[in-house]
Amino acid sequence: MKQLAFKLTQTLFVILLVVACTSPKKKIDYPKTDLAQNSLIPKPAKVIATNSAFGLDSSTAIFTNQTFKGFEEVGSYLSEKLKEKLNLDIPVNTFDSETVERIIFINQTDSLELQSEEAYELYIKNDSILINAKTAAGAFRGIQTLRQLLPEKSNDTLSDAPMWLIPSGKILDEPNFDYRGAMLDVARHFFTVDEVKRFIDLLAYYKFNTFHMHLTDDQGWRIEIKSWPKLTEIGAQTEVGGGKGGFYTQEEFKEIVAYAAERHIEIIPEVDMPGHTNAASFAYPVLNGNGLPVQNYIGTRVGFSTFDARKDTVYAFLDDVVREIAAISPSKYFHIGGDESHVTKKKDYIHFVEKVEKIVQKHGKQAIGWNEIAQAAIDSSTVGQLWNEPESALAAAAKGSKILMSPAKKAYLDMQYDSLSVHGLHWAAYIEVDEGYNWDPETYVEGLSKDQILGIEAPLWSETISNSAELEYLAFPRAIGYAELGWTKAEDRNWEDYKKRLADQQPFLDENDVNYYPSSKVDWKKKKDIYKKIEKN
Repeated sequence: MKQLAFKLTQTLFVILLVVACTSPKKKIDYPKTDLAQNSLIPKPAKVIATNSAFGLDSSTAIFTNQTFKGFEEVGSYLSEKLKEKLNLDIPVNTFDSETVERIIFINQTDSLELQSEEAYELYIKNDSILINAKTAAGAFRGIQTLRQLLPEKSNDTLSDAPMWLIPSGKILDEPNFDYRGAMLDVARHFFTVDEVKRFIDLLAYYKFNTFHMHLTDDQGWRIEIKSWPKLTEIGAQTEVGGGKGGFYTQEEFKEIVAYAAERHIEIIPEVDMPGHTNAASFAYPVLNGNGLPVQNYIGTRVGFSTFDARKDTVYAFLDDVVREIAAISPSKYFHIGGDESHVTKKKDYIHFVEKVEKIVQKHGKQAIGWNEIAQAAIDSSTVGQLWNEPESALAAAAKGSKILMSPAKKAYLDMQYDSLSVHGLHWAAYIEVDEGYNWDPETYVEGLSKDQILGIEAPLWSETISNSAELEYLAFPRAIGYAELGWTKAEDRNWEDYKKRLADQQPFLDENDVNYYPSSKVDWKKKKDIYKKIEKN
């Protein structure tokens, strides 16, 4: 009864709200604005313009569905962003009929035409904006579209106070892939909690929904494991080039997870193994399987390290590691690495992958691994992440596994743009902005169908970068294109159209002091020539 009464109360409140907002107000003669001409990224599925506007000003209020979890938080997030950008204090779920003239209503509904859990409908009229979504995640994606529709300047001629005109019309939208991710290697170089949060904020604006953290490698172990304290006491104290390294306490990792969750982004932790394990073996030499004395490592060579795949202690260790991380990681996935394990004998590698997969499953998670894991008899629930061997992706798919598309030649964010770009490597390819955009995850591997593809992820390895400015130089603007590859259907993607919309993202990037690469492939509105170096705190 209480729940029914609450729903009725809420419905009545909405009716009163609408009535109040449609009562006679000072009529505003809005100029014609064309919703279809806005440079939205990712490009929505359907846009219908009605050639008028909604006037966002201090007389606007946000109201949300309060019965379903997360919708009020989405409204509060929007209010915070409007405050940051426009210095407007927009109330959430409070209403004063004397001062409120227009509303933004964020509503839960199960009656969308679209199927995805992240789908949304955006209706923009003169006196109201309605965002309909099945889930809070869908509503959150919808408010990113609304944020992109905000003009850079207010119109000060239509009313007594500044007013920002949002073009009227209707947007129906949903993602092409359920998984749209980026990865950050915090093992080669350590990135602070604040640096990780900043990257997550930028990804959220473009509707990414997963963030993969490469937490361990030869150069450093970056996550606290309480049952094996030397992993951070010893294994976390180095990084490429000899820096001081660092690690996340379990409380700090939970802080990152919670921060991402507020932005409807899932954190996927990775412990790379059986190769890329020198830092762990340096802390605990009993784990080492390459037969050589273990030293700390600050170089960039790969493939020399391995766990001992035939030692029970290794699996007891990994059981503890997976158990502790799984307990603080709500994601259904746990990434087990599996790449470039060159000194592990093939039969030992297969034995190891199959044992670790079972440990991951024991702790309630699905395994993800780089494409080499397809050599093993992996379970159909395990995801194969393609980075360099299409035949491995096909082998994993033949076993029933979904494939995550991250081909190094197209999707690696650490590849240089060209021979002159400041940071990055080029062992896979030079990836200019157009090269990063002009490929199709659905057709990249011949013989792999769309229903076998989980989604797309753009990894950023950190051999050549050590702070947010350098991270952003490699990630942006390419990450924006990968956002569109994951969200927008192939038939709606076109480089000539996209590069114009990308150029229109420049005010957002500049406003947020993003150190993006000013590619000559894009006709930026304002030339940016100087690389701004921001030292790590």
